Amino acid sequence: MMKYAMIFNTQKCIGCQACTIACRSENSVPEGLYRLQVKIKGPKGIFPNLVFDLKRHSCQMCENAPCVACCPTKASFIDENGIVDIDANKCVGCLYCIAACPYNARFLDPKSKIPNKCNFCKDTHLKFYGEPACVRVCPSDALIFGDLENINDPLYSVLSKKNYIRYKEYLKTKPKLLIIAASKGEINYE
Repeated sequence: MMKYAMIFNTQKCIGCQACTIACRSENSVPEGLYRLQVKIKGPKGIFPNLVFDLKRHSCQMCENAPCVACCPTKASFIDENGIVDIDANKCVGCLYCIAACPYNARFLDPKSKIPNKCNFCKDTHLKFYGEPACVRVCPSDALIFGDLENINDPLYSVLSKKNYIRYKEYLKTKPKLLIIAASKGEINYE
């Protein structure tokens, strides 16, 4: 078993949206909806010293996932590798998981009528190539994917050398999307 996690390094992200496009393509995400999106705020500062705030909006892969805790049929679950996922065969469409997610990371798929979200491309790109599609296409290496349980994993190496934060840590959901904050400016991680 592994404990999958991802680092989003805002110091390296250039806001190109390649990750968003790869996710949309790999997972057949309906137009206007997102499993993953990099939100860009700014610019801030005075020319020529302008900066942008970049924030990855996706499932946080919480260890204490409210979406899993509230699911009456156990359709929302955490698999053996720590991936928060949805079993469409068990889902009754109550949408409690969408309401319970404090990160607003789930959406209702208009075709299947089943909640959808990032699952690290578990059944597609991760299964066949060992990493999510967003990680594969990132031109600036702002995304690092790996196993938190393996001290030889590159993810573990980066986390042992860099300070990182988690969105909404005060909720005690223990997200496994770890953010290396930008060195310039302040990012508000509400």
